[in-house]
Amino acid sequence: MKPMRVALCQMRVGTDKGRNLHTARNMVRQAAEQQAQMIILPEIFNAPYEAARFEQYAEAIPGPSSEALQDMAREYQAVLVGGSIIERDREGRLFNTCLVFGANGVLLAQHRKVHLFDINIPGKLRFQESQTLSAGNNITLFEVNGWKAAVLICYDIRFPEMLRLATLAGADLLIVPAAFNLTTGPLHWELLMRSRAMDSQAYVIACSPARDESASYQAWGHSMLVDPWGRIIAQADQGEEIIMGDLKPGEVARVRAEIPVLAQRRSDLYDTIARKPGLIIERRTDREGSY
Repeated sequence: MKPMRVALCQMRVGTDKGRNLHTARNMVRQAAEQQAQMIILPEIFNAPYEAARFEQYAEAIPGPSSEALQDMAREYQAVLVGGSIIERDREGRLFNTCLVFGANGVLLAQHRKVHLFDINIPGKLRFQESQTLSAGNNITLFEVNGWKAAVLICYDIRFPEMLRLATLAGADLLIVPAAFNLTTGPLHWELLMRSRAMDSQAYVIACSPARDESASYQAWGHSMLVDPWGRIIAQADQGEEIIMGDLKPGEVARVRAEIPVLAQRRSDLYDTIARKPGLIIERRTDREGSY
């Protein structure tokens, strides 16, 4: 495991996909110039986060956005976690999908959002991703620079069972492209990210879009990097910015040795099922993958 500098690009997202890709490229370039070895973009970084528009912005993989991400990773020689895009598969189904490319442009991971954001808070917020999107079925891990990273997308972070399975599969880094809103964000964003870092004893990287007060869905922002002790290493405000932080080798192992909750689990009392029919845990390294 090697030290790794990470950058979170809290970018402003508009209705013009081409402009969004241009903004992403500029921010990735700036992050690379600051020696970032892994760069993270937010959920649905190339389009408005509006369920009614998902069909309009959906694209196949490979496609314009995935090819742009691959090109950025290769050009700027950094691992690029491409937030997420709306993917259209060969059967015409839509998925909220995160692509991860290695610094050589190799596809390291393709994670489809497992838990669809279907909520109804009367008088505040109603959102139904399942009206247009299909759910993924994989817990997705990849390896880079000796780190084992799990990818989750936004609502996935609310399901501790998924986090525990990823941790038991070896994850010491949890990457969360997300777009919390002004209803859930103020109370739940920091609470969830710090809690998941603490109970997984892993680094958590959570990247949000910047807030756009003219949009129908306003992101909370406040992208953050949290260490395995639950401490915030870096945090953005609500506007467009890049924040940086360093992942320290040995920090995860140290915390897990000091408070060995993973080793002390009472699996004789509660059965944690790490594998079952229909559940796929994907693992890739920076030397594997195809695109």
